[in-house]
This record gives sequence, C-alpha cells and structure tokens, in this order.
Amino acid sequence: MSKLTVRDLPVEGKKVFVRVDFNVPLSEDGLVLDDTRMRASLPTLNYLVDKNAKIIIASHLGRPMGKVVEELKLDPVAERLSQLLGRDVLKVDSVIGEEVEQAIAKLPPGGILLLDNIRFEPGEEKNEPEFARKLAHLADYFVNDAFGTAHRAHASTCGIAEYIPAAAGLLMEKEILYLEKSKVNPARPLVAILGGRKVADKIGVIRFFLQQADNLLLGGAMANTFLKASGISIGESLYEEDKLEMAREVIRENGKKYARIILPKDVVIVEKLESGARGKEVNIDEIPEGWSVVDIGSKTLKAFQDVIAGSETVIWNGPLGAYEVPPFNRGTIGVARAVANSGAESITGGGDIVAALASANLTDKITHISTGGGAVLKFWEGKELPGLNVLQERSVSRS
Repeated sequence: MSKLTVRDLPVEGKKVFVRVDFNVPLSEDGLVLDDTRMRASLPTLNYLVDKNAKIIIASHLGRPMGKVVEELKLDPVAERLSQLLGRDVLKVDSVIGEEVEQAIAKLPPGGILLLDNIRFEPGEEKNEPEFARKLAHLADYFVNDAFGTAHRAHASTCGIAEYIPAAAGLLMEKEILYLEKSKVNPARPLVAILGGRKVADKIGVIRFFLQQADNLLLGGAMANTFLKASGISIGESLYEEDKLEMAREVIRENGKKYARIILPKDVVIVEKLESGARGKEVNIDEIPEGWSVVDIGSKTLKAFQDVIAGSETVIWNGPLGAYEVPPFNRGTIGVARAVANSGAESITGGGDIVAALASANLTDKITHISTGGGAVLKFWEGKELPGLNVLQERSVSRS
C-alpha cells in the first residue's frame, strides 16, 4: 500500500490517537450486541500495546448531533473492549479538556484510554480546525483504523492529520488492500451481487461493475426497479420511479460492455409484509396486483448459486430480500452459503450481510468482511475517501 501504516511510525513510548469505528448496536440494558467492528481493530490496538505506546481511542456511536446523549455514551463499549483485550480500558466522560489530559498523563506504557462519543462535540462533524487541533494536541501520532468512516471529512478522521503525522491502522490497511485488488486485478470470472432497497444508493457501483464484472446479480428491492423498467408488473412492490430510465439504460447495456446482468426469474410475494406472513413463489410475470416482492425465488437462487460456483472472485453488498422478516431471508442465506462454499476470493460488506453470515455460521469462510458500508460503495464508485487521502504517503517524510 502506498500509504504509511502504523508499522512505519516510531510509536514506542509515544502517545497515539487511534480513530476506530466502534459504532456498534447496543441492547436496551446497555450491552454490546455485535462486537464485529471492535474485534476488527484489535490487531492495531494489540500492536500498539506491544510497542508500549500510550493509546487514546476515539469513536462515534449513533448520531447525537453535537450533543451529549446519555444512551450513546461509550461506557458499554469500554467494558466490552476490556474483555476483548484482556486488560483494563480507562474511559473518560469527555473528548477534550483537562479531564482527558490528566488521564493521558497518568497512562502507563501500553495503557489504553477511551474518549467518550466523539460526536458529542459539535466540531467533529463540522471538521472545525480548532477542534481538530485540540485532538491533535493529545498525541504524537494519528492512526486511522476506522474504514467505516473514511468517506467522512470529520475532525477525527481528517482534520487532525493537518497537525500530527498520520498513518493507516492494520484494519484500514487490510480493507484497502482487498478492495484495491477487487478493482485493479481481480481473479476472473468476477461476479458482483448487489441488493438492498435503493438503486439511488448504488448507481455508481452498478455502473462500475457493469464494466468490471463478468456477471452482475441483482436482488432485493433495487431489483424491482429493474424489473419494472423491463415492463414487468410488480404489484405493490417497492421501486424507485425516478430511477426507471437509468435502469432502462443499464438494461440496454446488458452484456455489451462486460457484465451480464442477471435479474430474478421468480420471486416470493406477500399481501402484507409482517411477522408470520405466508409468502408464495411465483414467476416474475405472475405477480398479482396488491402483492409485494419480498425475496428471490428458488429458481433465481439456483441460477445465482450456479454463477457463484463458477466464479473466482465474488463481491457482495446488500441483502436479496426482506431479510429482517424470516422466512424471507431464505434467498440471502442461500446466497451466503453459496459464496462461503464457492472457494472464490470473497469480499462482502454491509450490516445485513454480516448478520446473515453470522446467523449461518459462515463468517470464517469469507475472505474479507468489510467493516465499511458507505465507504465501500464510495471506493467502488471511484470517489475520494477523505479519511484515507489525508494519510501520509510512504515517499513523504515528516518530522
């Protein structure tokens, strides 16, 4: 990788500000429900502990909009992080100021301090220079290990790098290496699987993989827009009226540039999407008025599985149905099993996909599970990631 990483910094005995993405789900009684993102940053934190650095960790949780929100404080995160690291993590109720500075002064070599929710400070999302300067004042070096926020130009992901040397964490390095490979030199055949609700969120990604992939499999509510654009009656299914023309353009390009687009052949439909609803499977030209598509059908699943089985690289973002309402997760789970058993290099991302893989005990069979959602999509679109761009290049030295 062209960027400096934490391994390139002389961090022994130094104060290191580490931006992580611990934006994790919490239960009503304040327990971390999914620590996947926390586990992903452990290699960087353990590396710094081994180097006897003084580690200052910053993360956001939710969207407090620059105000202190009691249920978004990071105390449960500190407790879980202590368990994962097997050592005490000191937590303070501030982000900057005297309390923080005193806590850092008392940190022993290899000690870890977790600041409170960085987004409690209004200067964070505004990327205010003065707030960024105060963050930089806390440390000697900045390490960004929060790939999930790399597409945000915030003070703790971007602005701080104006004042102290900045490098990638080991998770950030891993993310970029895998994603670069998926863009620049993927093993072929390459299949991209795109799902989710909105075409609007993934227009750039669709256009990229039309030129990059060998096969493009579309599912979820976004596939409804393409079915509608193809002249198929989709009943009451979710679709995007303002994206129909774009979908028609994509369909007209089917197979002409590179990728072969594969849309659902059959679907599962319901009259009302709710817990306990009974669905039925129909061909795409048999969807009655008043019914909605909630999953891909068995013939589509088989077609998708066959394509996946013959691929060397699999990219997957977005569920293929109403995953949150079983049994309409069947298509997503079926594709997850196909990807896990394909033997292909597989790169997946997005909370729904991570949950699907975990529920089927398939997580360890995926080559790389990205911790980023929006950042992954921006990367594939070819858009800049501010949190990555500010990191120093290897060719640049800085005192």
